[in-house]
Amino acid sequence: MASPLWRPHLENLWRETMSEVIDRDNAEHYVWGGSCDGWHHLSRQDLSAIQERIPPGLSEVRHYHQRARQLFFCLSGTLSIELDGTPHRLAAEQSLEVPPGLPHSVSNQGDVDAWFLVISSPATKGDRIETP
Repeated sequence: MASPLWRPHLENLWRETMSEVIDRDNAEHYVWGGSCDGWHHLSRQDLSAIQERIPPGLSEVRHYHQRARQLFFCLSGTLSIELDGTPHRLAAEQSLEVPPGLPHSVSNQGDVDAWFLVISSPATKGDRIETP
């Protein structure tokens, strides 16, 4: 019996959206700030999820995003986030939302690596503006 005419279209759609398990071994890796790491677990225009690591004593440049809303979720260590002049300290399993337009920076003021997730909607590519 022949396949229905719509079957090839559904199979192509499934292949285009097929998910795969992502971990640090197969995720796209990048280095930022000289010694900090990031792994793209999800990289779409409408949504991104990045696992990051900041060694003790390091930080990122203060900036804001025009469109992107972000959620920082601390996995281990402690993560310090300055959000529009207000300091926040996240322990493991705590999170903080950063709305678009609010200047912020992330740092590790602890004595062990800080591991965290950054989930952004939409993705932040081309949306970052550095501030003093």
